[in-house]
Amino acid sequence: MALSDLQKLFVVSTATQMWQQDLLMNVYFQGSSVGANLREMILGQQPVKPLTNPFDEAITGRLRSDSAAIRQAGKNVQEASAMVGIAASAVGTIKSTLEEMLSLAQQVKDGDLAYSADVATQYNALRDKVTGIIESTQYNGISLLDDTRWGTDQIDADGNVFIQSFAQGANGGFDVTFQKLDATGLAALSGAALEDNPAGSLQTELDTLSVHIGDMTTLEEVYSQREDGLNYQATALDSQADLLDQAVEARRQTPVLSLEEILIRLLMRDTGTLLDETS
Repeated sequence: MALSDLQKLFVVSTATQMWQQDLLMNVYFQGSSVGANLREMILGQQPVKPLTNPFDEAITGRLRSDSAAIRQAGKNVQEASAMVGIAASAVGTIKSTLEEMLSLAQQVKDGDLAYSADVATQYNALRDKVTGIIESTQYNGISLLDDTRWGTDQIDADGNVFIQSFAQGANGGFDVTFQKLDATGLAALSGAALEDNPAGSLQTELDTLSVHIGDMTTLEEVYSQREDGLNYQATALDSQADLLDQAVEARRQTPVLSLEEILIRLLMRDTGTLLDETS
């Protein structure tokens, strides 16, 4: 069957188009630099090189260094806040335990609870809980309440922990001071005193408990306020670092974009994003 002129034209056009496509493929994907770049971009056989401007890196170097130093200082201050927060929590637990001991002793004094060996044992168990908290409250190996474990490279004999928070200055930071607790005095509390023998020993025990509870209340408040202040300082340092990062970008003459980022931005420009950035 003979082909019509229209069918002949279709065959010739199709063959010509396929020949042209084959020619272009051979030119672009075999030996040319364009083909090499396309293969590198699409197949990813070679590491993609970021499009950086050495001049930009030079003029922003100091800003980037300052930003990194301030951000690290913020992390250090945040860590100091965590240390003080642990101390505050421990002191609060000690206070509530002492209040339990006071309630128990007061019940014996008021006659609501008869003294017995079991009552004394319960009282002593609460006391041992207090001394255990003092001995075990630590942060990264630093004892925060037990002064018998002070005088190390991390905390000095006076309870000071140095926090590196300034890039410049004479010391480059500040001390966070922890208060020692009278572990010996707390350990001297005894359930035997609840028997009130000799007379007056129970009242003495009650008075001693009241003094300790008052001390814990004051110390807990001091630690809580210090924790809040350190949190604020850490947040302020992070804000300074963010401003420096913005200044770095403002001083750049060309953006620091990798080839992948450029392609993604072109793709998102065509397909749309989750956020409406046009308004």
